Amino acid sequence: MNRLTRTALSLVSLSLVASAHAATLTVWNHFTDANELAWLQSQAAAYTKASGNKVVVVSVPLGEIPDKLIQSAPKGQGPDLIVTLPQDRFGQLAAAGVIEPMDKYVTSRSDLDRTALNAMTYKGKLFGLPMFAESVALIYNRKLVPSAPGTWNEFISVAQKNTGNGRFGFLTDLNNAYANFGFFSAYGGYVFKNTGGTLNVQDIGLGNAGAAKALQLMNDLRFKYNLVPEGVTADAAKGAFLDGRAAMIVTGPWDMGDIKKAGIDYGIGVLPTPPGASGKWGPFVGVQGVVLNAYGKNKAAAAQFARTLVTSTAQTGFNQAGGRIPVSLAARTKLKADPVVTGFGKAISAGTPMPNVPEMGQVWAPWGSAVALGVQKSGVNTAGILGTAVKEIQNAIRK
Repeated sequence: MNRLTRTALSLVSLSLVASAHAATLTVWNHFTDANELAWLQSQAAAYTKASGNKVVVVSVPLGEIPDKLIQSAPKGQGPDLIVTLPQDRFGQLAAAGVIEPMDKYVTSRSDLDRTALNAMTYKGKLFGLPMFAESVALIYNRKLVPSAPGTWNEFISVAQKNTGNGRFGFLTDLNNAYANFGFFSAYGGYVFKNTGGTLNVQDIGLGNAGAAKALQLMNDLRFKYNLVPEGVTADAAKGAFLDGRAAMIVTGPWDMGDIKKAGIDYGIGVLPTPPGASGKWGPFVGVQGVVLNAYGKNKAAAAQFARTLVTSTAQTGFNQAGGRIPVSLAARTKLKADPVVTGFGKAISAGTPMPNVPEMGQVWAPWGSAVALGVQKSGVNTAGILGTAVKEIQNAIRK
């Protein structure tokens, strides 16, 4: 056997060894934006080139993913990883044992927003690598409000000066518990007590003294300060802002496309600390992250690919593809010229993750009804209203 033949055989052997060790990863995703899907496919191609592992990207509607995973994973079927899942699905999936704790696969967390990491944590364990987040924030028209008010008194003064003759200084949907959680948080209200990443569903803070103060402040925005008329919905507030009739509103990244199209010179900030509050205003935060199948046969390779999706470079690219707000702090720095990233990034960092336990499903209706009742007329007993709601929540959780 000559030297050339031996070399050729050695190369063939190496190729066969590499092929034998290569994995094929199945990735479920729910992206409907063509640019976001193209981004994921390009990330998969780059990973395949670097690792030799093949990646098959499969589109599955978000609403179908949890049930499909629960049904298929124990049978050795389904994906190796999912890109992405919102944290409010984690409790159900972790309880079913179909998503993998990822603590051992994470080498560093310093570049990831702490709020986002907390959102991915269930019963003290990290079940996903956060990729993007969203929350509401204060959006203001710079022609009417040059900069975000820094104090509550300034906020009220600016809002009242811009109210009257068909114009509104500040609008928000006061009936919406989600959008107004920042007031509850500022006064020390909470849904479930969080201790070390574990939510205690028996300890509900929506009826404490701080929560009652928060609801009273919301009532004051309508009946004391005369800022938010009855019947104002999120769509009505947005419409008034797009028409230049509203100076400040509360909304999320989902409305920024329309605001940009309207040509509004906008700014994004957080609401100032409410009067007498023990903390700062901080909204509810929704986070989506990359999740591993607990029954997957290629966990190490899947985790390796997952890590590539949450780097600052990857998140910067994903933002440019679809406008999502990155949770990588370095990515936010790279995108600091984008007011949407900077503004909502600050709101997200100041916020509280929406509870990721199944019991949250028992909270929304009673809490939402209480909030709506609390802003219906002046002089209401906010403590009594919220106390009744908490009892309803507790009874629903016990069932």
